[in-house]
Amino acid sequence: MAPDYGSLNRKDSLESLVSMVHLDPAPIDSYEKELPPLPEDSMESSTATITSPTQTSTSSLGLSGSGRGPIFYLTRIQRYSSYTFTFFAGLHFANTSLIPLVYQSAPYSEPFLLMTRELYQTRLTEPLLVALPVLTHVVSGITIRLLRRSQNKRRYHGDASPSFWELARSKISPSSTSHRSSSSRIWPTFSMIAGSGYAFAALLTSHVAMNRVLPLIVDGDSSNIGLGYVAHGFARHATSAYAAYALLLSVSAGHMVWGMARWLDLAPPANWKKITFDKPTRSRRRRAWWAINATAASLAVAWAAGGLGVVARAGPAYGWLGTVYDGIYDYAGR
Repeated sequence: MAPDYGSLNRKDSLESLVSMVHLDPAPIDSYEKELPPLPEDSMESSTATITSPTQTSTSSLGLSGSGRGPIFYLTRIQRYSSYTFTFFAGLHFANTSLIPLVYQSAPYSEPFLLMTRELYQTRLTEPLLVALPVLTHVVSGITIRLLRRSQNKRRYHGDASPSFWELARSKISPSSTSHRSSSSRIWPTFSMIAGSGYAFAALLTSHVAMNRVLPLIVDGDSSNIGLGYVAHGFARHATSAYAAYALLLSVSAGHMVWGMARWLDLAPPANWKKITFDKPTRSRRRRAWWAINATAASLAVAWAAGGLGVVARAGPAYGWLGTVYDGIYDYAGR
């Protein structure tokens, strides 16, 4: 039987090409989990262990060689800073929402706000309970994201292979894939918790600027700033004030509730609808998703009921205090 020379000819096909394509980098569910070491890292660490036996005493103290990288410790910093800020947020929620909602009066609720200021608005406690936790929380989150990117770049050498659908659409080889497309995939997945966190940071900054920084610049003091100052702002600029505070309450409630659920390991993974195929697990994660969203919505509604329903409708201030408030808001409108 004569050989079939046509069958010996090499012919590339899209199917054989796709079968050798690597999977795209996938996000890690646990923020604290380090990626496995690269082969060259393992060789370096084993060589260092052999050549430097004196380092065992240092590693026993947890200073080095413990197998825990910077992401582990940065995650700890991010977690405990959120716990510290939650203490302040709970007091602020009680003063600006629960107490006005109970008494249905902003002037009657003002003394409670002034009393609790002694806990979180002194020269010592305000930086420790508000400024430092917020700053460390944001900075550690950004640093973790950059470290994740660095790990992905080293692991995939900055040139992750194209996915199946990219090859199917373009019908090109992996070697001709654009570097810009591959480099964009080494960034960690931008989750909703991270997005709401950055939005919350921006809204919180503007809130602090209006209620703490601006009175210090204009009046040199912020002791007169309270619920009456907020109500005066709503009376002057109702539309923008309602929009700003509604956005602040909804974003902050969603981020804090979802973030706390993530720390307590109660939240489902970010892409649970795509990766969950087991029916009991999918039902459990769906229930958790609805429960967390319901809790966040309830917190936002409760905060809005007291803040927007009572404080915002208290009306403007009069007399010398109204003049002080007008001067601050006029300065902000320049």
